[in-house]
Amino acid sequence: MFECFRSGAGEILTRADYLAEFSRVHQGDINLLAKIERGQTFKEQGSPSWDAFASGDWAGALRLIENERDAIAAYFRDTSQRGLVFRRVRVVEFPVSPYLQWEMNVFRLRSELGEEIRVLDARKISDLEREAPLPEVIVLGHSVMYAVIYDDELQGAGARRFTDPGQISRTTREFEALYAMGEGFPEFFEREIAPLAPPTVR
Repeated sequence: MFECFRSGAGEILTRADYLAEFSRVHQGDINLLAKIERGQTFKEQGSPSWDAFASGDWAGALRLIENERDAIAAYFRDTSQRGLVFRRVRVVEFPVSPYLQWEMNVFRLRSELGEEIRVLDARKISDLEREAPLPEVIVLGHSVMYAVIYDDELQGAGARRFTDPGQISRTTREFEALYAMGEGFPEFFEREIAPLAPPTVR
């Protein structure tokens, strides 16, 4: 699966170019935004909630997530009116990392408001990752997809762009296969995340 991403192929975009193109395509006539996330920790540029989490202020991080409710609700009302479905596969290793504990609280709100999220235990895909972990992939409709690039500080640094229709179609099918393997987000959250004590940030 996802063979086209493993060779280093694709056109390299800077972070600024990737974000600008993503925004333009996202606002166009597409019906699916599909996202695979594999890494267990990242630095989230521009997120006040992540900043609070990273500084050890767990209560503040949760409060700032909730403060985003109206904006996120407006986003998903817009995508629904446009016929755009946002689906995410989140691969999780155990024990859950502090970052993932924070991110899952972000996803709790997004799932409640319209994002279709399924959680995939990394142990279920060990046969797919014998040579390398799954890539961090975003598919936008039928026209373009990206493998997100991160720098040594685990911050988003750009993306590799792919526009071949055959590759996009195949990747979409592979995404849907992983999505079907995953567990529904609400069930996962209540069992694995809700009982956790506040994370310790080092």
